[in-house]
Amino acid sequence: MSSTGTTDHEATGPRGARHERDAADRLLRAATRSGAHLIAEAASLVQGWAVLADPIAGAVYSTPAAAAADGVHAAAAPREHPHCTQRPAAGAVLVLAAAPTVPPGHACHVATTTAALLEVRGQRAAELRGEQMRLHTTLIRLLLAGHTAAVTETLGGNRLTHVTVYRLSGVDLPTAHEVLWRAVRPSLAPYADAVTLMGRRDGELVVAELHHGGDDGRILRLVSRLSERHHLLAGLAGPLPLAEMPTAHSDAAAARHSATPDRRVVPADAVGASRLTPLLPTAPYTRWAESVLRPLSPAHQHLLLVWLRTGSKPRAAAALGLSAGTVRTRIRDLSRLLGADLEDATVRAHLLLALRAPAPAPAPGDDSDSDSDSSNTRSRSGSSPPDPPVPPDPPHPPRLESLPDGLLDTEAVRTWAVGLVGGLEPHLRIALACWLRHHARTAPAAAALHVHRTTLAGWLTQCAEHLARNLADATVRAEIHLALKATRTGPDDPAALPRRGGRTYRRL
Repeated sequence: MSSTGTTDHEATGPRGARHERDAADRLLRAATRSGAHLIAEAASLVQGWAVLADPIAGAVYSTPAAAAADGVHAAAAPREHPHCTQRPAAGAVLVLAAAPTVPPGHACHVATTTAALLEVRGQRAAELRGEQMRLHTTLIRLLLAGHTAAVTETLGGNRLTHVTVYRLSGVDLPTAHEVLWRAVRPSLAPYADAVTLMGRRDGELVVAELHHGGDDGRILRLVSRLSERHHLLAGLAGPLPLAEMPTAHSDAAAARHSATPDRRVVPADAVGASRLTPLLPTAPYTRWAESVLRPLSPAHQHLLLVWLRTGSKPRAAAALGLSAGTVRTRIRDLSRLLGADLEDATVRAHLLLALRAPAPAPAPGDDSDSDSDSSNTRSRSGSSPPDPPVPPDPPHPPRLESLPDGLLDTEAVRTWAVGLVGGLEPHLRIALACWLRHHARTAPAAAALHVHRTTLAGWLTQCAEHLARNLADATVRAEIHLALKATRTGPDDPAALPRRGGRTYRRL
């Protein structure tokens, strides 16, 4: 009895069984080589294309490469691609598109066998993953301890000169670690002159990409997708020379404290990069910052910058890998060295302004960086006022409690300040200024205002909505503090808070 088509006959007959055994043998031999060879063999057997699609990494393997986008789209919307055969495999989705002449039964057999072999490879990789993750964590610790030569020798990458660091935190961190590990497929052998290390330290995930000068953005794209999918917050720093790995590590933590659910990945160079500094006259600003910071070493400046970016000593200690007591002691010592009260909100804002100042211009005889400096000057010409003549050095060194004349009292700065805090109702302005003076601590600010903490929290929410700024960011708070000072017409004193009996206020 004949039948139309060959599917049932080939699936049950001796020739069909032998054909399937041959296909399984070919897939097994390919699986012993690599996942890419397995996918390529599956595509050959169905005379079409095959893609292993990961929800984070996209196309893990694809044959041919041009089919990667189709495979990812088919895995995301299977109903729109009924002609594709799909199987879950090792946390991803295997997508096969067979040629029209290939029997559906054969395509299903190839898909099922390939998915099973991918699962076996995934289980084997999972058995080795624990040891590999511990090795990655050890290498990251060696980099932080300054043993860069030992790490690069272990990795065998002579061209590994720079590093980009990501530090992620969140509730679902263990799962996110495994997902990112599978998506990155890290190897200790350099691939395209780059090696990615990742490990969990102190309740966070650290990812260090070692490369030659710059990266292609692949890890950043994966971290961005991972942060959205698993609700993580991340900070990144770099590329920096490998010798500056501890600096990149602490800068990434400082940047992470500025991340929000609306902006989950924040680069370190965006933290504290204000709209105010380009408006300041360059020469007086640079000279003042250089004079103020002269007693400080680069290590001192970095500690202060991380502390001011994170907004608290415990957070700065976690970012720097120090104890909170050590950070407190060093900040007290630096306060004496600078001759300023670093617990004062205005002093902190001025210090952050000094630390964010551009590098001083080279000496008249130094032409090494003249082109870059002139280009920087040209880039600021559209937003900065012309620099006034450079005054002689003052007889006494400048202090952080006050700024030199002509720095913040310019028309450009006043326009910026009015645009930022203008329109705040009197009670909101007074409450916000008081809260900033108390370093964003609600309880003491509410006590000074003689209002309930819930009332103050509601006012701060209104301020954040009006300003369209993230008040949880310490650098944002410093700029708002300066803007309030620049636009102040009264004392902004809690005693001037409009009231109407009891602890209520009167809307003016």
